[in-house]
Amino acid sequence: MPKVSLYYFEFKALGEGLRMLLAYGGQEFEDIRIEFQKFSDFKPETPFGQLPMLVIDGKKYAQSSAIARYLGRKYGLAGKDIEEDFEIDQVIDLLTDVRLSGLAVIHEKDEALRSKKFSELAETKFPFYLQKFDEILTKNNGFLALGRLTWADFVFVGVFDYLKMLLQMPDLEEKYPIFKKPIEAVVNIPKVKAFIDSAPKSEI
Repeated sequence: MPKVSLYYFEFKALGEGLRMLLAYGGQEFEDIRIEFQKFSDFKPETPFGQLPMLVIDGKKYAQSSAIARYLGRKYGLAGKDIEEDFEIDQVIDLLTDVRLSGLAVIHEKDEALRSKKFSELAETKFPFYLQKFDEILTKNNGFLALGRLTWADFVFVGVFDYLKMLLQMPDLEEKYPIFKKPIEAVVNIPKVKAFIDSAPKSEI
């Protein structure tokens, strides 16, 4: 078995889905969590100056979606053909759109402008995105794509608490109950549950 290390920050966000995918695949790995305040010192060690970073037998790989896609293919959680892969990829890109919309507000330094931008998104973009995910999950029997478990579900579940923070919706799964379906499907997989139970806790 290869020597594998996953580097990310001390919270879930973009790293948790990857951790759960590795656990699902039965891959032993070093779960290395970098303190956010100390990342500037570690940054030169990464391929593109960012995390997450997956290291396999000393070779470094970056970009969260690329890593998740690789692990999904490796562990039988990808599409059966390029059209099915296309379906998975488009929903992951939609999830990225939601996340980046929220991040754009968080990084606004002017408090009044930040509040204004958030109010606009909360009235327009966020409801649109969330309704689309509601429709996608309903169509796919509670999964993100293809009517079955794929690597997209792991990514969605991994960022879910982070999304709740970005959207300022702590009751997100109560407003959209079907969002609970992929969460339950992923976290109740025995190997994934064992990892979650033993891992450091994080709110986001």
